[in-house]
Amino acid sequence: MNDSYLTLASSSESIYKEKGSKFLAFAFPIHSEEEFKNQLLVLKKNHHNARHFCYAYKLGLTDDNYRYNDDGEPTNSAGIPIYGQILSKQITNVGIIIVRYFGGTKLGVGGLVSAYKTAAKEVLENATIIEKTVQNFYELYFDYETMPEVMQVIKQNQFHIEKQVFETTCFIEISIRQKEALHLEALLLKIDKLTFKKVENNF
Repeated sequence: MNDSYLTLASSSESIYKEKGSKFLAFAFPIHSEEEFKNQLLVLKKNHHNARHFCYAYKLGLTDDNYRYNDDGEPTNSAGIPIYGQILSKQITNVGIIIVRYFGGTKLGVGGLVSAYKTAAKEVLENATIIEKTVQNFYELYFDYETMPEVMQVIKQNQFHIEKQVFETTCFIEISIRQKEALHLEALLLKIDKLTFKKVENNF
């Protein structure tokens, strides 16, 4: 099971200029379409005089969760060149938005393709690409009598505790690398008086 992926460590920016037009490029890590839309709204607010906000983003480990948009530029002259740079770096959970300030000289379709491709390439070159693993999250519910056995399993296997609450009953949330999840579940099923559930998560 492939549970590792490449993404950006943090946001990056760059500026590319061509015949008076300025292409302000922004690349950033995301975990959902909503996160991307929020970034787009912020840039539109901060650059309300710009002509175009072209973008591409990719989410997840499959090749079917992506979007790109030319935002008024000629068809396929902006979104696809931007998305192509995401694919070339083999990264995911990433968005790129390029804000264009028109400089008065038309670049033509070929010129636009080159400009958006170059702007996207440069902003990714300014970024730090890191490898991450997909984590599964589990919620454990048990009583105080069962706590020693639960904690022993967690300690022996070095499962990471995300949060814990000990009141009338006990609650712990743990995370584990996705490919080790079946091993974890097998261990938990052996513990009497323990219930657990997998939590849906964005990696």
